Amino acid sequence: METAGYIALFFVGLLLGTLGGGGSILSVPILVYLFSLDIVTATAYSLFIVGTASLVGSVLKYGTRMIHIRTGMVFGIPSLATIFVTRNRIIPSIPEVVLRTDNFSCTKRTVILIMFAVLMILVSMAMIAPHTQMMRKKNQTSTLYMVVAGIVTGFLTGLVGAGGGFIIIPVLLYLTGLPFKTVVGTTLLIISVNSFAGFTGDVFNRSIDWPFLLVITGLAVSGIFIAGYFTQKLANDQLRTAFGWLVLATGLMVLLREVSFGFGLVFV
Repeated sequence: METAGYIALFFVGLLLGTLGGGGSILSVPILVYLFSLDIVTATAYSLFIVGTASLVGSVLKYGTRMIHIRTGMVFGIPSLATIFVTRNRIIPSIPEVVLRTDNFSCTKRTVILIMFAVLMILVSMAMIAPHTQMMRKKNQTSTLYMVVAGIVTGFLTGLVGAGGGFIIIPVLLYLTGLPFKTVVGTTLLIISVNSFAGFTGDVFNRSIDWPFLLVITGLAVSGIFIAGYFTQKLANDQLRTAFGWLVLATGLMVLLREVSFGFGLVFV
């Protein structure tokens, strides 16, 4: 199983570089199901993996002028602050067993993964929607909307331990009207900052297996270098739709697995 996990982590970087997101969508299930990590450790490691790969990707995108700096700052700074507080304060305060009755027990792992899956499914519907329904005209969105969206996104991504690309991309597409490839570059910049902020919060709360983490991060980074080839070959609409279907498929997989796990093993 671990061999499959190492291979899959290479594709995490490939997806990040090509689609601007999807890294956390895959890395969290990979770390939980293939490496048997607990959910909080998996989300912490996912933040570091995705943050490092996204940083490399954003540097590459900046060289091709596919980053909108102002959008990244207006959206990213509020998101950065919120994700740090969420990972450092809110996540550690959630008990391991959220709800227990005589016949039912609901754990932190199940709650986070089900929220993760539902969020992915909702976002995927927006990504797969016709292009005209997704986009807003440029300059139509106020700075206040961007700040509020950044705060909400920071809380959600901090809660599920994701870099947030699968949330940030549809939000930026709708609020800014920027081309998909520019949104990808801007999202990678935001993800890198947010992920490292979230991971910093985890460093103070748990021990980190640095040799293992650096190896799997290196695999993801190697994938992002190859992603540039695929980005040049595909159009904006093709990338957006492919990303949407990936999010939907993964969300359904995680939801079905966790619901089956909960009802099959938790009820007594």
